[in-house]
Amino acid sequence: MFLGIDIGTSGVKAVVLDEHGSVVGQGTAALTVQRPHPLWSEQDPDAWWKATIAAVQAIDPSVRRSVRGVGLAGQMHGATLLDADDRPLRPAILWNDGRCFAECEALERAVPDLRKISGNIAMPGFTAPKLLWVREHEPEVFAKIATVLLPKDYVRLLMTGDKASDLSDSAGTLWLDVGGRCWSDEILAACGLTQAQMPALFEGSAITGTLTAEVAELWGVPQVPVAAGGSDNAAGAVGVGVVKDGDALLSLGTSGVIFVATNDFRPNPARAVHAFCHALPGMWHQMSVHLSAASCIDWVARITGAAGAADLFARAEAAGPASGPEIFLPYLSGERTPHNDAEVRGAFLRLDNDTDARRLSQAVLEGVAFALADGLDVLREAGTTVERLAVIGGGARSRYWGQVIAAAMEVELVYLQGGEVGPALGAARLAQLGVDGGDPADICVAPPVSHTIVPDPALVSALAEKKAAFRQAYSRITPKS
Repeated sequence: MFLGIDIGTSGVKAVVLDEHGSVVGQGTAALTVQRPHPLWSEQDPDAWWKATIAAVQAIDPSVRRSVRGVGLAGQMHGATLLDADDRPLRPAILWNDGRCFAECEALERAVPDLRKISGNIAMPGFTAPKLLWVREHEPEVFAKIATVLLPKDYVRLLMTGDKASDLSDSAGTLWLDVGGRCWSDEILAACGLTQAQMPALFEGSAITGTLTAEVAELWGVPQVPVAAGGSDNAAGAVGVGVVKDGDALLSLGTSGVIFVATNDFRPNPARAVHAFCHALPGMWHQMSVHLSAASCIDWVARITGAAGAADLFARAEAAGPASGPEIFLPYLSGERTPHNDAEVRGAFLRLDNDTDARRLSQAVLEGVAFALADGLDVLREAGTTVERLAVIGGGARSRYWGQVIAAAMEVELVYLQGGEVGPALGAARLAQLGVDGGDPADICVAPPVSHTIVPDPALVSALAEKKAAFRQAYSRITPKS
């Protein structure tokens, strides 16, 4: 059996797979995000460790005792700054933090070939500009930095004592030569850093170390190998078999991601498309990233007094698609693809006297779907063909929302059994590859199909006018346009 651990933004999830790929145990533990100032988003690194322990210990002890390997997945881009004693110097600055837009511009000026090397435009979410912000605003902290780790790799350090990372997660730092699959000395130097402050790099299925005896005893598992793992998106792709050129998925988590596997490096930074290494050797991927997806559902449920996401979906379905004129711009934490705008914020437009909680709920489902459609269009502009998307993440639980998304994107959605397990599933599979070897195509197969949603022509037509209005609305709420 193999244990996969996903260090997410809203919680840690741990799952155990048997040798046949079936989930035989899982546990979760919640996390919270701190926002001490506008645009800021931070977490305490030690909260990840406490949540990891709780999630693993929630799995049945008899299952834990049979684990033969561990893999890690995690939220991308988080800047975890450690001193010479490997203790955090400050709270980690997260992927959806928007404070360092000026530093992005400075980094692009300092490294003219940045986009060519990294394959990406500098965005506030990436790790590199966060370090420039710390150097400028917290110089006493910057001077003490001995190591910079990503969130899951800080957990790895506490698990094994090793400072290591995988290529898919490290590609999101903006310090990686993504085509060459190695650190870029030029970009690191522009941030006042060297490779000595970076973790060692591994392919996602490679073994980086072994659980310490203390952690093994605490978790009730054998002292087993730990695989490098992957970023949440790359590991999620591995978990649902998106491992061959052209395979694609839609992740409906806190953020929304369209992920397309590629067998070569295909950057397109001009339209805020991400090009990163995959978690498997010799593979890359393209992504469109939307900073708010399922988080919008939680938000509107809270402000309208819904009992939770299920109640919110029921309210929206009672209203029905295009039931009112309301338009929702889902930019609660800014946006990446296609706008690259950390300062834009969400908005409701075209409210009237008949607007109620049901129509607001429906407008939010549509707004996220329209933003995802924008991202898919950008990938298509880059020459990527996407005919169907495997759906994973917590948002995959709502079939009704899937109907809205399929119509907005005009693409077939394939829902997979256990798809909501997401990145933890892929992390466990990477552990299996690391321990047992084998062909990824044989190990990383798609789970059985639960159901498929084909775009309903009538719904496509009903949403067309609102989608057009949505695309015009961005210019009304931002001074950038």
